[in-house]
Amino acid sequence: MASSTPTRHAWRVLLGLLLVTAALFGINALGVYGFKQSSWTPELALDLQGGTQIILSAVTEDGSDPTQEQLEQASDIIRQRVDASGVAEADITTEGGRNIVVQIPGEADEETLERIRAAAQLELRPVIYTTAAATEFTGEDGNATPYPTPDPSANAVPSAEPTDSSDLSWVTEKLQQEFLAYDCANPQNNPSNAPADQPLITCDDLGTTKYILGPQELDGTAIDDATSGRDPRSGAWIVQLDLDDDGAGVFGEISQRLYQNKIDGLSPRDQFAFVLDGKVISAPQMNGVILDGNPSISGSFTQETAQVLADQLKYGALPLSFSVESTDTVSATLGTQQLQIGLIAGLIGLALVALYSLFSYRALGWVIIASIAVMAVLTYIIICILAWRIGYRLSLAGVAGLIVSIGFTADSFIVYFERIRDELRDGKSVTAAVEDGWGRAKRTIYISKSINILAAVVLYILADATVKGFAFTLGLTTLIDVFIFVIFTHPVMQLLARTKFFGEGHRLSGLDPESLGAVYHTRTQYREVETASAGRGAKNARSRAEADRRQTIAERKRAEALASSDSTSTTGNEGEH
Repeated sequence: MASSTPTRHAWRVLLGLLLVTAALFGINALGVYGFKQSSWTPELALDLQGGTQIILSAVTEDGSDPTQEQLEQASDIIRQRVDASGVAEADITTEGGRNIVVQIPGEADEETLERIRAAAQLELRPVIYTTAAATEFTGEDGNATPYPTPDPSANAVPSAEPTDSSDLSWVTEKLQQEFLAYDCANPQNNPSNAPADQPLITCDDLGTTKYILGPQELDGTAIDDATSGRDPRSGAWIVQLDLDDDGAGVFGEISQRLYQNKIDGLSPRDQFAFVLDGKVISAPQMNGVILDGNPSISGSFTQETAQVLADQLKYGALPLSFSVESTDTVSATLGTQQLQIGLIAGLIGLALVALYSLFSYRALGWVIIASIAVMAVLTYIIICILAWRIGYRLSLAGVAGLIVSIGFTADSFIVYFERIRDELRDGKSVTAAVEDGWGRAKRTIYISKSINILAAVVLYILADATVKGFAFTLGLTTLIDVFIFVIFTHPVMQLLARTKFFGEGHRLSGLDPESLGAVYHTRTQYREVETASAGRGAKNARSRAEADRRQTIAERKRAEALASSDSTSTTGNEGEH
């Protein structure tokens, strides 16, 4: 009964591996056929697939070139916005003295493009007046009549000094005329560079509502964080803001003023607007005094729209405004030819590992090949799932990491098999050697793989973006390697050790004790070597040489000491005769 326990354990573990594999394929199938968002092939990065290129040109108030520090800061924030949209392996660089080039793998969806195009200055302004985005009115004759062109001579000076940013005194005669004639659909109306200390005429991002907004009271730098989630009371989706200390103080004063306007029925002056790139992305009503710097925005949000608004507020605090110079489709920088070369290199490496395994370990080499095959299947499906869930894309550096992992994976099996062979040289049975070799090998392999994972993590954190793909696949395959080693390779060896071919040490099994030099019962006592025939003598001579080579220094010294003791004893006995 005891001898069958490892067999039952091995079958249970292999069944578990089968279930894990089926679950992974099931998850990806759900993404492919259920959510229509996954695929049975990995997504490729920009260097292998090509994608979309957007060139943003910096716009300053005086027309001068921005500083390099401003461009770098803007580039970092745009990268955060792109990453937040779930796009991996994007390439974002500065070009010349005022451009930022954004390259996204594959065909970017409109939502991602809007996140990038809207990556401008974020402002918080109070709402003074709002109406539908109309440019005409119905006259006394019942016909639609366009609002007249603003009179250049109209009064542009407030009739009274405004007391705050919500004061109606900001609305001058000229501003009122401009507001009525303002066309949200006219692309020439670009309010993105309006002075911060003056009122602003603008529209919402859909072009359905236009506003007169008071001077800026806060900008996006006051927002430390913005997250989407559900309101614990109503269950509706909301956007939660976290303001810095200065912003919390200013916002507390704003909330007191706007909430008082709500109490007094002075709508819409109880609203404040978040303005991104000159467009109102949200204009919520103030429903209370907020002094802790943690306001929340509620409305008819879905999970997606709440997340988009949170990202816009969190990553919208750019030091510059940008205009979109061009949006083009770019070809792969390395292309399918380099991908084919990488795959050919991987196949060559795999073939060499297979040949070496079969040459060195005979039939045991098929266990290495099978383990690598199982690892390849799991790695492939996991990369497909990661492409769906986190937007991971396989770059040429990632392909290199997969190729390198073939050798790292073979290392684990070689360490294990050499430990088994060492136990066979000690005169143990194959089944005992498999179990004892497992106990000795796994400690070495765990330590080795831990170092590999640590190196991959450090490389991923510190290396350039082009190298992160290598570090990611290296770390991923190392984890899968350990998993395969525990849940496939060892159980398979437990089962093979109980077969006649491997258990009796067939000369082609790779576990033949004699060919491995197992010519001694213990580490200090050799068996008698038969010399009945020249053929057997030559074979045993090779076995004795292999055993001598495998002895440790301590073993060799001990054997020599025992041999010297036996020789002295024999000489003494002859002297007595």
